Amino acid sequence: MLEKFQIARWVPFAAIALTLSACDKAPAEPLEPPLAGASIGGEFELTSSTGETTRWEDFAGQYRIVYFGFTYCPDICPTDVQRLSQGLAQFERAKPELGAQVQPIFISVDPERDTPEVVGEFIANFHPRLVGLTGTAEQVKAAADAFRVFYSRGETTPGGGYLVDHSAIVYLFGPDGEPLATLPTDQDAEAVAAELAKWVS
Repeated sequence: MLEKFQIARWVPFAAIALTLSACDKAPAEPLEPPLAGASIGGEFELTSSTGETTRWEDFAGQYRIVYFGFTYCPDICPTDVQRLSQGLAQFERAKPELGAQVQPIFISVDPERDTPEVVGEFIANFHPRLVGLTGTAEQVKAAADAFRVFYSRGETTPGGGYLVDHSAIVYLFGPDGEPLATLPTDQDAEAVAAELAKWVS
């Protein structure tokens, strides 16, 4: 009988000890952004859809979503820009103050056709704060090189136009211009919003 009593007394004390041990654990380490330390991004000088000279430094202090594409793209570019826009809008609704700190940016890799006016017409279909940029062939190449984006003019299409092969990556940068992560526009707006919630704080 004494032995059973001793066991019964020991069990609650053991539970308390385990609880205290759990409380003593150090807090989990913050997640490391997947692109931390990567050599992606940098200074550029391009022209906005309103005709203004725009530089990377103009966005200092803001989180930045950056996507390189072209307005004549038949499917991938509009889909990617739509999903990043919808994802950002969802994030803004959930966290208005943080969402306001995120600046979406579209950069054309087709300077031959994508004039500021054409870029302006394109971005008007998406997020209201989306900035559209283009420039000379030299300016666009310099920007693409800085952001590790590949692009090249494709074959001429039957209608006389052409496509542009390019990297379809949506980058997220921090307030100091540091690369943080890529946004999963190959999934859906919910996935984009969830990824923003991980890194924008």
